[in-house]
Amino acid sequence: MKKFELIATAAMGLEAIVAKEVRSLGYECTVDNGKVHFKGDELAIARSNMWLRTADRIKIKVAEFKATTFDELFEKTKAVHWEDFLPENAEFPVSGKSVKSKLFSVSDCQAIVKKAIVNRVSSYYKKSGWLEENGARFKIEVSILKDIVTLTIDTSGHGLHRRGYRVGQGEAPIKETLAASLILLTNWTADRPFVDPFCGSGTLPIEAALIGQNIAPGFNREFISEEWDWMPSSIWDQVRTEAEDLANYDQPIEIIGSDIDHRMVKIAEENAFEAGLGDIITFKQMQVRDFTTMRENGVIVGNPPYGERLGDKPSVQRMYKEMGQAFEALDTWSIYMLTSDEEFETHYGKPATKKRKLFNGFIRTDYYQYWGRRKRD
Repeated sequence: MKKFELIATAAMGLEAIVAKEVRSLGYECTVDNGKVHFKGDELAIARSNMWLRTADRIKIKVAEFKATTFDELFEKTKAVHWEDFLPENAEFPVSGKSVKSKLFSVSDCQAIVKKAIVNRVSSYYKKSGWLEENGARFKIEVSILKDIVTLTIDTSGHGLHRRGYRVGQGEAPIKETLAASLILLTNWTADRPFVDPFCGSGTLPIEAALIGQNIAPGFNREFISEEWDWMPSSIWDQVRTEAEDLANYDQPIEIIGSDIDHRMVKIAEENAFEAGLGDIITFKQMQVRDFTTMRENGVIVGNPPYGERLGDKPSVQRMYKEMGQAFEALDTWSIYMLTSDEEFETHYGKPATKKRKLFNGFIRTDYYQYWGRRKRD
């Protein structure tokens, strides 16, 4: 099989987690800002799309070169062996971005790359005039950073956060990829209780259940590269069979999601059933200050209101204080909260064991981690 240079794109601050996932699939990788680079064949493309919980997309890096003029961009793009990827009827929209480069007009760069590819493919397939573009879709991106051009093809289609289970959502839903990252940053294992006291549309509990039962995040969706003639359907069949074989549906699991809004609880339940997990996640309407438990060694992960996102700051900070009081007795539980409020520890009433800077969309946040004292049975 042919080897490709692959890029798993990642949200800022999550690159190391994505890299750990890539390595767990058996591929060596290197980490860059917003990217994890690795090499693999067609099977690697399918497996990384199916299994990476925290990456945004999987792209093929087709070429990389320096260009400071439009002529140079055209000629170097045209020199790429596009026929290795694109059939003669391929549909290939070109998107673009340019940062700190002489070629700063993105629309012009897109047009030139498109023209160069058309020129190359037309010549190869001996077609005159414009190509039909009524076949499989190949999303090409020209990205220019400090005059270095990178040409990629997206293998995912919809972003990998689109798991296929979200039938409803609230005003400020957390992305599935970030939710999975928050869980993978904890010390939770499937034999311990997992609680999200701000569950909203249920993303964190659903992602925890997928992780706990080792269910591939891409199992319930399709990918743009499934349409490509050089990606045999047998590869996708193999990857889906592998995902089915590795899923541990019999793993006992205790996951609870609660929210103050009964409408969100209903949406969370609907999303969990869409994911096939409705029978193993418990959702209930409850305020965080009312949380109690007799269980030990559990993990609480929450994405509470920030004040700037939902509600007003004083009431949110009052809720942080009530939460700290409610959780005070849970000394064997580990607690993880994501918020942009820099005064969180003051209102919660306790300094975090550790905190990590992350971005929730464009909002800079901190992930406050409180590690519980592990009690052995």
